[in-house]
Amino acid sequence: MRKAIFPGSFDPITLGHFDIIKRALPLFDEIVVAIGINAEKKYMFSLEDRKKFIEASFKDDPKVSVVTYEGLTIDLCHKLDAKFILRGLRNPADFEFEKAIAHTNRQLSDIETVFLLTSIDTSHISSSIVRDVIRNGGDYTILVPQSVKIK
Repeated sequence: MRKAIFPGSFDPITLGHFDIIKRALPLFDEIVVAIGINAEKKYMFSLEDRKKFIEASFKDDPKVSVVTYEGLTIDLCHKLDAKFILRGLRNPADFEFEKAIAHTNRQLSDIETVFLLTSIDTSHISSSIVRDVIRNGGDYTILVPQSVKIK
């Protein structure tokens, strides 16, 4: 079974994340969206809300599941018997950052990182941009799946 972990904070999930997951589905038998917990980070959305947003976005796709985790992503991969980490790349800066992590993960384990380029339509979207739009009262709904709702 080809299982991939798609890690991130997903604060919140964006159309870019959604696109990467959808396009990766034919490549893997299962994709586990893994919400990392970082006690030092301040999140806009609660862990429960972020998980609900993702679950609702993929409620009709049994190949996608959602978990939360702390620690190294490769440890989660071993725990869940996943051989791949899935990552999206928007730009050269993402590539340089992700390349270093992928090389480190390969040194520490047998986990391969698979990169997908974001689509042209979503390459400008990041969670930090979405949060800024929300903080300033803009129309965030054009940047996220329909499941993302502000209470």
